[in-house]
Amino acid sequence: MLNIDDHTLLKACNKICRLVHQATGRALLVGGCVRDGFLGRPTKEIDIEVYRIDATTLETILSRHFTIKLVGQAFGVMKILDLPIDVTLPRRESKSGRGHRGFTIDSDPQMTPETAASRRDFTVNAIALDPITGDVIDPYNGRNDLDRKILRHVSAEHFGEDPLRVLRGMQFAARFDFEVAPETVEICRTLELEGLSAERIFDEWKKMILHGVRPSRGLTFLRDSQWIRYFPELFALIDCPQDPNWHPEGDVWTHTLHCLDAFAERRVNDAREDLVVGLAVLCHDLGKPETTTVENGRITSKEHSAVGEKLTRTFLSRMTNETALIDDVLPLVGTHLAPMQLFKAEASDAAIRRLARRVGRIDRLVRVAHADMLGRPPLQVDTFDAGDWLTERARRLEIEAAAPKPIIMGRHLIQLGLEPGTHFGPIIEACFNAQIEGEFKTLQDGIEYAGREILHSQSLHKLAKASPPYTDCSS
Repeated sequence: MLNIDDHTLLKACNKICRLVHQATGRALLVGGCVRDGFLGRPTKEIDIEVYRIDATTLETILSRHFTIKLVGQAFGVMKILDLPIDVTLPRRESKSGRGHRGFTIDSDPQMTPETAASRRDFTVNAIALDPITGDVIDPYNGRNDLDRKILRHVSAEHFGEDPLRVLRGMQFAARFDFEVAPETVEICRTLELEGLSAERIFDEWKKMILHGVRPSRGLTFLRDSQWIRYFPELFALIDCPQDPNWHPEGDVWTHTLHCLDAFAERRVNDAREDLVVGLAVLCHDLGKPETTTVENGRITSKEHSAVGEKLTRTFLSRMTNETALIDDVLPLVGTHLAPMQLFKAEASDAAIRRLARRVGRIDRLVRVAHADMLGRPPLQVDTFDAGDWLTERARRLEIEAAAPKPIIMGRHLIQLGLEPGTHFGPIIEACFNAQIEGEFKTLQDGIEYAGREILHSQSLHKLAKASPPYTDCSS
């Protein structure tokens, strides 16, 4: 029932379970590895819960065969270094503060597996497997919910103690394409975003963006649970109208959900690239609620890309301080219409270089624009001519996956006899602009251009020194 391709991981898992069994304890596989096994998904991380052995004895047993890291004596969590395996003791938790960390936790190896499962979040995560006997312990019918593709809370009493579980529900619904049970949605409506760190919130968003097979499931749950109110830039998309001829799918919220699902079908399996593009797809129309108007009976949203870029910074900055990530996402939001605009205008090489300089990677922008085009069912988009055209042009200019790099650098100005100083910046910028506009393509031509730029700069400097100060003689 486990799906472990990694032989080393499987061998270590079996060894730990046998060692525990030989010490008269019981080792159960729990959580995601069991759930994923029943779903036929590969298991990359393993959680082993150990019963009837105290923490000290367990530590002694494991340390004879593995290098371990103890995470809190009371928690009873032991990590196997260099392998994605956590070995834990069943725990008793009591609410003692705000948020998902506001718990007093004590390990209790004498607890029953059924009692331990009662504190898990969803029934599909409350299934345990004894690899020695093959027994499956499923006190909350998690396998039935797996078969029915339903995400249901285990315990109404305990679920509400940790508000992070709402966001876990969001990303689980997206990852497994599950419907959230109505009674679970009702509980989530009573919870508040109390005491959750921005980092932990963003972790759940990243999981949905990177692994959600249908991100629309997660966002629909966020709306149904009323937690969308904690993300006002997204909340504003709901019921924001669009031109029905161009957007027959409905409001901006519905469009965004379709776009995210289209993105999810076309990931490139590069976590960084998929995260940047996925966030840009999520945010690409954040500017529409502020810019949508009706002109001559037609719904328009002029300048929504520029407004959306600012709102994207606000939205993402509340969840992460990864400035490099935010800086990669913003220009994609601000230019997501550019592929179609440049295609229609039969734009010059210089225009494409300028675009690449702004967005960093043309291939990212094409992916965002493609998802935008696909997010308009029932309109069919069999081909994306604008994207293909822009990709081919950028590839020919060698800027498909990287922004243009300046040919002229500071060292070249020094070679031309210029002393280093603050005046380097404007000259290098002028040379780069000329390069982007196609005025030179080689280093030799660039050096000649830089020489002329230096002479021009020096002439202006001499002229400024020779000019007398301005005196107002009007009186």
